[in-house]
Amino acid sequence: MTTLTWRARGRSALAPLRIDGHALRPRISVVVPALNEQRNIAWVLRRMPALVDEVVLVDGRSADRTREVAGAVRPDLVVVTQRARGKGEALRTGFAAASGDIIVMIDADGSMDPQEIHRFVTPLLNGYDFVKGSRFLSGGGSTDLTPLRRLGSQALVRMANGLFLIRFTDLCYGYCSFRRACLPALALTAHGFEIETELAVHALKANLRIAEVPSYELPRLSGSSHLHTFRDGQRVLRTLLRERVSRRPRPVVDPIDQRALRDWWAVLEVTR
Repeated sequence: MTTLTWRARGRSALAPLRIDGHALRPRISVVVPALNEQRNIAWVLRRMPALVDEVVLVDGRSADRTREVAGAVRPDLVVVTQRARGKGEALRTGFAAASGDIIVMIDADGSMDPQEIHRFVTPLLNGYDFVKGSRFLSGGGSTDLTPLRRLGSQALVRMANGLFLIRFTDLCYGYCSFRRACLPALALTAHGFEIETELAVHALKANLRIAEVPSYELPRLSGSSHLHTFRDGQRVLRTLLRERVSRRPRPVVDPIDQRALRDWWAVLEVTR
């Protein structure tokens, strides 16, 4: 299989190299963080479109059969284990493991339809660096937002627009994509759900070209959400305020749990 390389065209536009007159498309990786999603992960993986070259499952040390179910549906699955808790840690682990030229992030609970992935890829092939989904653009929507979550989401996006003089229509929604080459510029450090806000704000501060595309949020297929409305809303609020006054990304300090330390030590013992 031919490896794709890209050349820059202007500041951020992309142009594929051509071999024998044929344009090569970029490799696309989808990162799926999952914690105890054995009832949902099969639906997500089965709906991955053919344009996806690689799926990276980030297992949050699930106590159920998430890994086994996922591997049975997609034998070519790349599985990595996150070292510490939190969606931010899971995504950073997945981004580091992904090998594609384009990275798409999607939840494992069935609330985001993989059949929409083309919406998140197309702008990246037309000069954009970062694409975020919006439930509030025409063509988007949600059957999962409670009145309280809707109110909180709208308040936070208005605050972000006021602080950074932008015009986002959605902020706390984790269906996003970006060019892998932009990952260092995103300088991600968040550990929890606030990483979705950090991604958007850091893309702004890095002067990346950003697109919003409509996306329709579905209810979780099964089980309970890992999102805590008040706690995670407060973390998003603190992230916005900190990013407004900070000119530098925070250093990353990962809290490594005991299970990860035992796993690492076991590997060292085997290789000695």
